[in-house]
Amino acid sequence: MTRTKLSVLALAAALLQGGAQAASADEAIGAYLAARQASLDNDYKAAAEYFTKALAEDQSNPAILESAVVAHVSLGHFDQAIPISRKIEDDELLSQVAFMVLVADEVKRGAFDDLLDRFGRDHGIGSLADGLIAAWAQLGKGDMSAALDRFDAVAEEQGLRSFAIYHKALALASVGDFEAAEQIFAGKSDGPMQRTRRGTVAWAEILSQLERNDEAVALIDDAFGADLDPEISQLREMLAADQRVPFSLISGAGDGVAEVFYSLGRALISDTSEDYVLLYSRIAEYLNPEHIDSVMMTAELFESLGRYQLATDTYKSVPREHPSFTAAEMGRAEALRRADRTDAAVEVLEQLSESHPELPAVHVSAGDLYRQLERFGDAAAAYERALDRYSDDAEEQWFVHYARAICYERLGEWEKAESDFRRALELNPEQPQVLNYLGYSLVEKQIKLDEALGMIERAVAKQPNSGYIVDSLGWVLYRLGRYDEAVDHMERAAELMPVDPVVNDHLGDVLWAVGRKNEAEFQWKRALSFVDQEKPSPDIKPDRIRRKLEVGLDVVLEEEGAPPLEIVDDGG
Repeated sequence: MTRTKLSVLALAAALLQGGAQAASADEAIGAYLAARQASLDNDYKAAAEYFTKALAEDQSNPAILESAVVAHVSLGHFDQAIPISRKIEDDELLSQVAFMVLVADEVKRGAFDDLLDRFGRDHGIGSLADGLIAAWAQLGKGDMSAALDRFDAVAEEQGLRSFAIYHKALALASVGDFEAAEQIFAGKSDGPMQRTRRGTVAWAEILSQLERNDEAVALIDDAFGADLDPEISQLREMLAADQRVPFSLISGAGDGVAEVFYSLGRALISDTSEDYVLLYSRIAEYLNPEHIDSVMMTAELFESLGRYQLATDTYKSVPREHPSFTAAEMGRAEALRRADRTDAAVEVLEQLSESHPELPAVHVSAGDLYRQLERFGDAAAAYERALDRYSDDAEEQWFVHYARAICYERLGEWEKAESDFRRALELNPEQPQVLNYLGYSLVEKQIKLDEALGMIERAVAKQPNSGYIVDSLGWVLYRLGRYDEAVDHMERAAELMPVDPVVNDHLGDVLWAVGRKNEAEFQWKRALSFVDQEKPSPDIKPDRIRRKLEVGLDVVLEEEGAPPLEIVDDGG
């Protein structure tokens, strides 16, 4: 994307001319600066408003023009983005986002000759996107042979084959050539294809059109396992009932181009900024309003960008009758929670638990929210409802047992907590979070310390750069009286988590134990300085730290009735 910076000095020069021109320039500068700040804050509504005001004062400034397009596209306001993009093109300015908008407009209008002429002149997005969109444009014109040639040409370019053959298969299926499409999905022609969720759904629908429902069911079971989300579950039920499922992913060239923007946007998420990927998801939505995966991606991007109200509104736009409604509602609840609207988040999940009580994921989400709100009794009950609804005790349920164990531990019900921790380890034996939490809990209770040490050592081997886990290892060594060994691990934990109050407090205790008392007091003071005064961690006791600074660790241990440092009590 080529950007030309707005010359604020040029606008300011108009101030010297006095009168109305000075006032106009002043307004333009103010609007532009406000818009720029809004853009930096990802406040798309304010950015769109202020860039539009700035544009009224300076209608040919490249930076204002392009930034206005970005803001409007991010909000899904294509009726405002399209004319500005045409202005950019008329002014012969280079702008990738304007090019993308004009491509979307031509696809939406079915102006495929204009679209192909555009790609004949320019490469505005990239060789992959341009090639795939041009292929779909040929299909839109009714020239399937030319479309296939275009897909094949893209497939020959290094690194682009998987995308190209996926779209080629969708194009073939969209015109009813299910045999050829299935050959591609099965890897029998054009080479192997990367498996994705949408690709698996498309393949299953194609198999159903070929009256091969048994194979489609086996495909779904292999790809998704036993516990299915509502959309996949509904598809599987139809296939298992021997219904002929229609091919629904693509109905024409417009849907095909929407899929190009969606699939490329999904691929770009890990490599570029969320605000850039947002342009792709919004264009996919514009071209195919029923592309709910694009709607969900837009909502997720808004959430990542910290625009929680926009995320909430986007999640809420998913129709209640769509199979993705429950996932959207869970996403909406999380966005509300992150916006500190916890009461609204709880209400969303409680209503969802009542309307969709059969779905384990709904109860897990409710449990997670209650746990974050420290409503541990409600959380444990929600996790129990989830476990009751799973079809079998599969490995992925380790997290539910782990989360419920944390709730029981916080509620002081240690026997139930330990049982859940150990069940989680049966399902996922080397899971470092579980190993660490159970091991640390045993250390704090000063029981089974040798077993705790083994667990935490395994956790460190899995995640050697986790400050929490390295801290646990240092702490269990301290509890075992192996103070010299504990020092290195505790110092390493403090390097990994330098502002964590618990880690600094632990390091102070270990340093005191080896006679480095001045350093110990320094660490205790650091620990106090990092305590969140508004919401302190239950794992830190500021008054106890102050007492250690006053009289020393030995006296505090004596006052607590604990054994002195040189005595080790392994209660296992």
